[in-house]
Amino acid sequence: MTVAVYLPDTETNDWWVDMLHDLLPDWQVMRMDAVTEPASVRYAVVWRPRTGDLAQFPNIKAVVSIGAGIDHVLADEKLPADVPIIRTVGDDLTQRMREYVALHVLRHHRDMPRQLQAQRDHDWHSIVVPVAPNRVVGVMGLGNLGAAAARTLADLGFDTRGWSRSPKTIDGVEAFSGAEGFDAFLSGCEILVNLLPLTDETRGVMNAELFGKLAEGACVINCARGPHLVDDDLLAALDAGQIKQATLDVFHTEPLPEDHVFWDHPAVTVTPHIASRIDAGTGGRIISANLKTFEETGTCADIADAARGY
Repeated sequence: MTVAVYLPDTETNDWWVDMLHDLLPDWQVMRMDAVTEPASVRYAVVWRPRTGDLAQFPNIKAVVSIGAGIDHVLADEKLPADVPIIRTVGDDLTQRMREYVALHVLRHHRDMPRQLQAQRDHDWHSIVVPVAPNRVVGVMGLGNLGAAAARTLADLGFDTRGWSRSPKTIDGVEAFSGAEGFDAFLSGCEILVNLLPLTDETRGVMNAELFGKLAEGACVINCARGPHLVDDDLLAALDAGQIKQATLDVFHTEPLPEDHVFWDHPAVTVTPHIASRIDAGTGGRIISANLKTFEETGTCADIADAARGY
């Protein structure tokens, strides 16, 4: 049983190959670029595969995304039709996202960027903010990660609301759904967290129109995908004061180019796609278990719906 592994960074790629080899001792695990017999490959474990990478394997049974999202796999215009895509999700990834969202919502809620600037200015400046129940926080996207993040914020006491394409019920969270519920969800929202999957419908959703529907001086957090955000619209909203602060973990181009304005913008916090970044140890265990289950049964719990994009 041959498994081909591809990640853009060679060192990281080799790390994953070694990890999966130890976890699947009876399988042949190798770098995709080292495969000499494409017909022998049954599975591919990938992050941002190159166009045509997967089409070279005529007997491939499934593709594994090293992460919860599958948009980077679907971006391959030569992706073989009807090949199942297995997402990599689990408790560790969910916990990491809960921590990241809670951290940055609290940063914005307590206005820590301004407090840190006061420290740099040697300014003994007391900033008083509302208590969490008087702060409206919204989470766009209520899948596994979004629902967990929303529950965490509700447990912290925030006036928490969530939006998803289809109706969801989450304890402590006011749920909105569908196009008809989107404006009501946004109205009055003071901190907005984006955890939507990236699809044709959600690409560019964080734009001038959306920013204008939030409470004036709102803060936004994007920890889903870079193409959800229209960069120029955010910059304009920051300049106008409609958006006060932004935390961005994902970008159109990664790594973020050194000359990008976000790096030095005083109202933008940049993190390098780490919100729910999986480590090889955790990811290897999840992936190897899914591969074994798929090989034995022809399916597993984490198969994505490619038609929906997640």
